[in-house]
Amino acid sequence: TISSTAEKVVYLVVFHLSFVMFVWSYWKTIFTSPASPSNEFCLSKADKEQYEKEERPESQQEILRRAAKDLPIYTTTASRAIRYCDRCQLIKPDRCHHCSACDICVLKMDHHCPWVNNCVGFSNYKFFLLFLMYSLLYCLFVAATVLQYFIKFWTNELPIAKFHVLFLFFVAAMFFISILSLFSYHCWLVGKNRSTIETFRAPTFRNGPDKNGFSLGCSKNLREVFGDEKKYWLLPIFTSLGDGCNFPTRLVIMDPEQLTVSSQNEPAKSSEANQSFPTRPLSESQNQLLASDSQWVETGPEEENVKSGAKKHIIVSLES
Repeated sequence: TISSTAEKVVYLVVFHLSFVMFVWSYWKTIFTSPASPSNEFCLSKADKEQYEKEERPESQQEILRRAAKDLPIYTTTASRAIRYCDRCQLIKPDRCHHCSACDICVLKMDHHCPWVNNCVGFSNYKFFLLFLMYSLLYCLFVAATVLQYFIKFWTNELPIAKFHVLFLFFVAAMFFISILSLFSYHCWLVGKNRSTIETFRAPTFRNGPDKNGFSLGCSKNLREVFGDEKKYWLLPIFTSLGDGCNFPTRLVIMDPEQLTVSSQNEPAKSSEANQSFPTRPLSESQNQLLASDSQWVETGPEEENVKSGAKKHIIVSLES
């Protein structure tokens, strides 16, 4: 019949499309090399020699501070020291961590995944998410199409020789449940703009640890991973924003006079004025994620002297 033929065509199209996208995403996740910090984060030859000669940690930190003063670095260790990798001999950018399995520093490292035998980080995080999504849809599609035979098997309408159908349903269902939990967790991470490492160990800013320090709001967090062009979101091609070395934050320092004006216009947000948040990274003002709605207040030396009598700077969060 025409209807049965149409159903078979739709079935084959959906099956092959989901399988192709699943394999494509899996391939990109595996064979995309983890992005490493650029050469600007490496110590110069003179600094490296001086760093190796020094035995006191305080002197070594002084060398690192001098080398990192012009770098877009905003986070530190828990002890407020410059994050430095002795293995790779470079200053770690924000959200960068050393992978012991790959033996390299990986930009925006999330975790090392044994299922893909690769580090999941800035260069392939989008591919990893799409791999989870398409494998989830593929398992769901297989389980749904085999469900009718599974029901017939338990009602004795299907011969025992079709036991492999029962096995296929159980395998698809188990993989679906396990992948669903992992995919849901990473969707939550994308919404919060966190990595798996940052969930267990919050990045330390100038004013202390803050798990939400890089969160810009759910919409902008999503765009940071998938890009601005929505037509490319479901394709395993690299569209993530930024360079992986520095990231915008939701944290802004505003002038106290501007805060007075804004608090009069928005009294409901006055409770946020007491929150203490760190300032932005060096290159944040040029990031396109905040170009539309962030206005930084830059103060010169004269203005700083005038405002030196103020008790403290009032720090407010950027509107999500």
